[in-house]
Amino acid sequence: MKKIVVACFMLIGVLMAKSENVEITSKHFEADEAKLISKFTGNVKVVKGYDTITSDNLVINFDKNKNPVKYTATGKAKFKLILNKKHYAGKANKIIYNPIKKYYRFIGNAFLQDIDTHKKIYGDDITIDQLNGKYDVKSSGNKPVKFIFKVEEKK
Repeated sequence: MKKIVVACFMLIGVLMAKSENVEITSKHFEADEAKLISKFTGNVKVVKGYDTITSDNLVINFDKNKNPVKYTATGKAKFKLILNKKHYAGKANKIIYNPIKKYYRFIGNAFLQDIDTHKKIYGDDITIDQLNGKYDVKSSGNKPVKFIFKVEEKK
């Protein structure tokens, strides 16, 4: 029990070392110090400033210095994020975030909407590379990638 409490405080300390607080709530939390993994299950909600991810499960992988290197949200994963100064909302079967490389990957029935412009992207694998400002959308099987946007014509 003492190790779990220490792991919780260690996790909170690492997450709060950034300029914004990160708050994670769930029905259950467990940590494995040897494997450098923390798991949250049941009604998981991650909030950092405007950014919010909800899911059934969240796994955080840490490096040897106890810094988070990968977040993986699965099960009814939904999000609201600011990426490259744009507001997005959407969902996917799995969301992976790498804070070091600053990229998000949305896998399985992925949907991404730019809240401000109402542009919508549908695909099976959507990657957003924030460092390079690149977006990559792939489909699988016979299902195409779909991109929906409005064009205003001048009269």
